[in-house]
Amino acid sequence: MRSKHSLPNYRIAVVGAGAIGGYYGAKLAYHGRDVHFLMRGDIREIRRFGLRVRGKQENFRVAKLNAHTTTDEIGVCDLVIVAVKATSNADLLDLLPPLLHEQTMLLTLQNGLGNERFLAENFGARRVLGGLCFVCLNQVSRGLIEHYDHGHVSIGEYSGYPLPRTHDVAWEFKRSGVVSSVVENLTLERWRKLVWNIPFNGLSVAAGGLDTAAILANDQLRLTALELMDEVIAAANKCGFRLPTAAALDQMKRTASMGAYKPSTLIDYEAGRPLEIEAIWGEPLRQAKSAGSSTPRLQELYEKLKQLDQARRPPEKLDDLKPA
Repeated sequence: MRSKHSLPNYRIAVVGAGAIGGYYGAKLAYHGRDVHFLMRGDIREIRRFGLRVRGKQENFRVAKLNAHTTTDEIGVCDLVIVAVKATSNADLLDLLPPLLHEQTMLLTLQNGLGNERFLAENFGARRVLGGLCFVCLNQVSRGLIEHYDHGHVSIGEYSGYPLPRTHDVAWEFKRSGVVSSVVENLTLERWRKLVWNIPFNGLSVAAGGLDTAAILANDQLRLTALELMDEVIAAANKCGFRLPTAAALDQMKRTASMGAYKPSTLIDYEAGRPLEIEAIWGEPLRQAKSAGSSTPRLQELYEKLKQLDQARRPPEKLDDLKPA
């Protein structure tokens, strides 16, 4: 119960209104929070028709959406939800400053390792929180998000143990219909999520465009997924973040309950978008190596994904190869 605690009335910006940012921003806005969405391109249609979330357990529309094309137009906010792909982190250097006042919090809902560090190095560690989203979503179109399953968000502080504000931010999600919890060790939870992200996001692309059900149905791929999970768990423990070996089987059970779910990396790959290779595979691999943890399966998957990602890029022109 929090009846004796007066919650702040946050002004919230969502930077990166794709499936994740769009869904959680829509939940907050639908339940009366003051939410402003940064969106690219022509926003007249979404301003006119709003943003709809459709799923097995919920179906709602934010009719009046505060959509903007620049962060200058949004202005300063109390909480900024960062939901861009990690491949776009450099863009945040220009996007975020107009949103910041002295106490503005930055909550990154991005995947992988290193995103909180990037924000801390460029905007100050005291601002930074991290959120881990356990949810199955797809942005069907700009104004429609399909919610398949789950939705839990875990929130923690980059710099240490939870603060009163950590609980306040989690409660913003709770009172907007999102199951939310506060975690004591954010990096530990990042590694725990990688136990799923590394094998299933990676194999979905490396194996030729397979959903989770197809991966589990293939004995060799299922074994490879388990081997990758074991490597991630061992690496986390070598890095000082205690994960039980049972975490692999827990994730397998959770994946089986998803049905034929298409991971976000596969959606990005099929759409021709750059993959978050360094955040999800590269940085964990580098940290594992530094800690002396053997990760041959992860190394192989990392190299395969880099090869596939680079093969889609247009060849460099000869002029581009000339020295400056």
